[in-house]
Amino acid sequence: MNLDADQTRSLTELAWRAGDAILSVYRSDDFDVEAKGDGSPLTRADRLAHETIVAGLASLFPGTRVLSEESDPEAGPVDGGAEPPSGPGPRSGWGTFWLVDPLDGTKEFIKRNDEFTVNIALIRDREPAWGVVLAPALGRGYAGGPGYPTRRFDRDGETTPIRVREYGGGVATVVASRSHRGEAVDTFLHNLESREAAAEVRSMGSSLKLCLVAEGAADVYPRLGPTCEWDTAAAHAVVTGAGGRVTDFDGRPLAYNKSSVLNPWFVASGGGDYPWTELMPNRLKNRSER
Repeated sequence: MNLDADQTRSLTELAWRAGDAILSVYRSDDFDVEAKGDGSPLTRADRLAHETIVAGLASLFPGTRVLSEESDPEAGPVDGGAEPPSGPGPRSGWGTFWLVDPLDGTKEFIKRNDEFTVNIALIRDREPAWGVVLAPALGRGYAGGPGYPTRRFDRDGETTPIRVREYGGGVATVVASRSHRGEAVDTFLHNLESREAAAEVRSMGSSLKLCLVAEGAADVYPRLGPTCEWDTAAAHAVVTGAGGRVTDFDGRPLAYNKSSVLNPWFVASGGGDYPWTELMPNRLKNRSER
């Protein structure tokens, strides 16, 4: 499946509709928070965005297959529906499908810090071919992929082409998770600063961290903790479309539609060939294996 300009525009509009559904809850006086089976939070906004996106994709691409974080684990995979995230099942044979996180950064949503996103990605042959990442509360988003125009856009329709920046040493800008930093990232920063100089650290929530690399606002984002495929796919497409990389510690691009939806630890980086993966000691690198 190759997307044309009208289709990418329609997909961006779909992301805005899902974002508006989220904001209708976010801007209400109160909202309930439930715990999913794995203990992660779930709100009505997650469900509304999921329903909006799945229905929209079915309308735009009849017969399409969708895997969403909020897929019903009791429902079977159907055309225009959703594959349960609990295992590969029939999706192991899917060559092309949509991978969706209706509300990435639910913790940021609950904290009301505006740093949550809608993520919609087209996966083709286990690679992210195109993606849109929308931050509805911030009024901006990112869209693109390999072979597609890759850009930042806002609610008024203004678009700006984006490109990663080159890093060859010196002061680096490193993106860290606002909610999940941890020992491994501290080790990464220590090793970087031992080689180069004190780093500038920017904290951010959700998949916006990868988008900072894509737009050249940061040099690297080491994700040294658990994520799932739907957390990264759309922003991964944007990073690669902007000339960057998202790789595991063996230098391999993240793959999608694996038997497990869990990602290995990874590094998102801009241009240049700086050996970012060397900054992790083996005792911690081994913990990234899945």
